Amino acid sequence: MAPYDSDDNTNEDLRTGRRKAARYVVPVAVLGVAAATIGLVPAFAGSGDPDLPDITAQQLIEKIAASDVQQLSGTVKISTDLGLPNLGGLESSLGGMGGGGDDSGSSADPSSKLLELASGTHTLRVASDGEDKQKLSLLDKAAEYSVIHNGDEVWAYDSASNEAYHMKDSSGAAEKGTKGKADEVPATPKELADEALKAADDTTSVTVDGTAQVAGRDAYKLLIKPKTSGSTVGAISIAVDSKTGLPLKFTLTPASGGAAVIDAGFTKVDFSKPAASTFDFSPPKGTKVTEGDEAKAEGPADRAQPKGGEDLGKEFQGLNVIGEGWSSIAQFDTGGEGMPSESSGAGDAGRFLDSLGDHVTGKFGSGTVFSTRLVNALITDDGKVYAGAVTKDALVKAANAAK
Repeated sequence: MAPYDSDDNTNEDLRTGRRKAARYVVPVAVLGVAAATIGLVPAFAGSGDPDLPDITAQQLIEKIAASDVQQLSGTVKISTDLGLPNLGGLESSLGGMGGGGDDSGSSADPSSKLLELASGTHTLRVASDGEDKQKLSLLDKAAEYSVIHNGDEVWAYDSASNEAYHMKDSSGAAEKGTKGKADEVPATPKELADEALKAADDTTSVTVDGTAQVAGRDAYKLLIKPKTSGSTVGAISIAVDSKTGLPLKFTLTPASGGAAVIDAGFTKVDFSKPAASTFDFSPPKGTKVTEGDEAKAEGPADRAQPKGGEDLGKEFQGLNVIGEGWSSIAQFDTGGEGMPSESSGAGDAGRFLDSLGDHVTGKFGSGTVFSTRLVNALITDDGKVYAGAVTKDALVKAANAAK
């Protein structure tokens, strides 16, 4: 069902409603979506789906915004298929070279451990009791990795290596530390939904796409689709709990079709207060404990500093954003000479990198496009980078226009 325009009075009413809802969890940008963009057609329940009261997309967004679930526990299944080549141990090796790698030498450091969610299928256990008590556990066969925030303490524990990472929360340090590390990779349907809704502007169609049942809960389905061409995103579907407004399931399908790039949803959920013991943690005997202050002594930014004391930021000359919405492209200059290739005399390393990308030419000269099912990047031979959730042709067009 396509969205339709509404009159000025309706627009003003919707804007007033958004201002009232802006104090809630959904970013203000979501509530600033023009009424002409949002599908105002009520949900249609298909055969076998829950028969819920009619709701418009605007009302459903405000329901998400007004959701204030403080207590819950449950199990989340998350599958990610970016279509990356199987590089064996290369991914973990590259992770430690900066930009999100393990900055403490501890296998329990959240900054690298939760990057495992970027590929494959994983099961998470989550629990929350207000702002001061949260727990997230990544289950992997017989092992378990957990991040626990309890008052002024933050612990991360890796049972496979019997290592723990500890941070003390003084004046909000734990929350900053936890969000700076563990939450760098959105793991729950709500976190993924919040990120998607940030992109809801006049380049986006937002409609209600019927109802569903998720983890035994009746839910409405919110459908988000780019209105412009050139994006690799086909659609995003968010199942929203009909009673609490909490996103229960998030699915992102690519414009190219096939399996979902990201599919994350609760398989079990309980909105009762978790037991206080859920958030208790003491490292088992023999555990190697790394303190957060120790990790700060040499983080990834420190190791990435070029010799001579130059700041890493100076290596990247002026980040620019080309276009808007779903078709936006980040462009920056590495100050280098592009990617090594076989033709540039890089030998086996060059041949390996050539096998991962597609050689392209244009007004900008030549370069290599590295592709996933969602994000693509063009690195030109003179060291310029164009990246975004856009097609290869869109990257080449942007690079040509920049010359």
